[in-house]
Amino acid sequence: TYSYHAIIDMWKQFRKFAEMTGISCKILVDGFSIAAKAVIPFVVYIGFGMGVRRTGLVDEPFLRKLNSVIFYCFYPIVSFCNIYGAGGDGIRLQFLALVAASVLVCIGLCMLAVPRFIKAPAQQGVVVQALYRSNILLFALPLVQSLFGEYASAAAGVMVTIVVPLYNVMAVIVLEYYRGCRPKLVPLLKKIFTNPLILGALAGGAFTMLGVRIPSVLEAPIHQLSALTTPLALFVLGGTLQFSSIREHLSCLTATLVCKLLVFPAVTLWLSGLLGLRGGGRNQSLLILLL
Repeated sequence: TYSYHAIIDMWKQFRKFAEMTGISCKILVDGFSIAAKAVIPFVVYIGFGMGVRRTGLVDEPFLRKLNSVIFYCFYPIVSFCNIYGAGGDGIRLQFLALVAASVLVCIGLCMLAVPRFIKAPAQQGVVVQALYRSNILLFALPLVQSLFGEYASAAAGVMVTIVVPLYNVMAVIVLEYYRGCRPKLVPLLKKIFTNPLILGALAGGAFTMLGVRIPSVLEAPIHQLSALTTPLALFVLGGTLQFSSIREHLSCLTATLVCKLLVFPAVTLWLSGLLGLRGGGRNQSLLILLL
């Protein structure tokens, strides 16, 4: 009885909020339905990986090895396919500026705020990276494609060429800064230009600009390998998830998630307003940065 009345009371409060804000329940329900359809497949893949791991059919060393195969062999194909054949108008220059500016502003805010709450230098660099880095190919690009379609995924794929090098450069700078060291330029550049995501994106861009077309007999299996990547990667993620240390680091995790899901979207929306951006491109940029 208590649960029933609690649900009814929550529904009344929800209706009241919708009426006060002018948002119709249909819009909210439609929005939730779209989000659920996009996210539920991710949950299924991860849950399947967790279930298979519990059966003992796979172990952690196997999953770690498979994770390396996905990163070095499958992710370049995804980067290539997201840009290959896309037109030059796939993304406006302002959106690239928004992504780069958002990353840099958020990193600056993190480096100012994190030392005030976390005293151990070894943890400070890790938390800063957890706050600003997103998992582009595993979550963001598949979700952009699911919500906005193939054309948007091509535009988002172009962002990879901006975001991944920026992440790599800033990761080295941040970690070396908290270690009290100065980053070395040559290893940094080598790390960027040997990154499989970057190599795949550059290859896709080269094929597109030069007008090189892959024979259809090869193009079909390449796209099929690209489509296989997300389910396989999420399967591995589910099989390697560890929850044993959540309680120990709960406060840090909570603060990180609040910043990543509330504060940084607000910063990105503010920057998009300064750049005069609206619509789908802005939303794609948000997903790329936050997932």
